Amino acid sequence: MATILVVDDELGIRALLCEILTDEGHTVELAENAAQARQVRESLRPDLVLLDIWMPDVDGVTLLKEWSAGGQLSMPVIMMSGHGTIDTAVEATKYGASAFLEKPVTLQKLLRAVEQALVKPAQRLAAAAGYLRPDLLGQGEPPGLASGAAGAQAAGAEGPRSEQSFDLDRPLREARDAFEKSYFEFHLAKEGGSMTRVAEKTGLERTHLYRKLKQLGVDLSRNKRGAA
Repeated sequence: MATILVVDDELGIRALLCEILTDEGHTVELAENAAQARQVRESLRPDLVLLDIWMPDVDGVTLLKEWSAGGQLSMPVIMMSGHGTIDTAVEATKYGASAFLEKPVTLQKLLRAVEQALVKPAQRLAAAAGYLRPDLLGQGEPPGLASGAAGAQAAGAEGPRSEQSFDLDRPLREARDAFEKSYFEFHLAKEGGSMTRVAEKTGLERTHLYRKLKQLGVDLSRNKRGAA
């Protein structure tokens, strides 16, 4: 499961992509222009962005350049266009785009591009956050593997654990869900169950945070200490 931002000025395309990606188990956020895309990217830090090239205010390639120049291209970006040329695709790739899709986007091409874009960032995300020991990358059964329940139990007994190892020898969604669940359980334990402080710490709005925790099956009562 990933959080995917779809940026397109056409309502029909946003709705279609949202339906397809939601059916695949992803959380989808929508933006109809560059201004909204900047805001969502900053507040939610999506795992992937589907970005239309031709938009009324700022075109997609310009926004991609902006993110790249500002060191904000921490997620893969798939460019989309119904009027794209080879030169446009090459330019977008030069500035960090991971793929280029022609409209109308077919289901098969969309899902394949999304799957390929999400494979490598899953490992980079875990390693960057310190939840994945570099010496365990590529090993099927890392020692000290902690499930969500075991991690929460350890957090309750010894305080929140900021470092864990994860089994990468499983489907991407399962590995990502395991990481995200442990990530939120760590912050819930650290903040004494305060949803307000966890939302601030993780950069998520409370409504989105609640939805995320529910999807991951996080036990909100485990670390609750009467905080708001």
